[in-house]
Amino acid sequence: MTRSDLVEELAGRFGQLTHRDAEYAVKAILDAMGDALVRGHRIEIRGFGSFSINRRPPRLGRNPRSGESVQIPEKRVPHFKPGKALREAVDQRTQELEGRG
Repeated sequence: MTRSDLVEELAGRFGQLTHRDAEYAVKAILDAMGDALVRGHRIEIRGFGSFSINRRPPRLGRNPRSGESVQIPEKRVPHFKPGKALREAVDQRTQELEGRG
């Protein structure tokens, strides 16, 4: 699902929302989530999952072309951990589609 798919879904489910309003709502939510992660906050959406920041320590890598050692600096990256309800729903739906449910 893309961002535009999400806007379409929101506008379709809530008839009182114009396409522009749905687009603005999706943008506002994603911007707020991004800002929270940049500030180092954790985001938890019950029944869906949580977003947090993981630290990747500095390490020594290799340039694949020359084989030369390269120092890779520390990074902070977003991490998503699905909630129990989402994991179970995905597992159940996957088993149904495979004919095992």
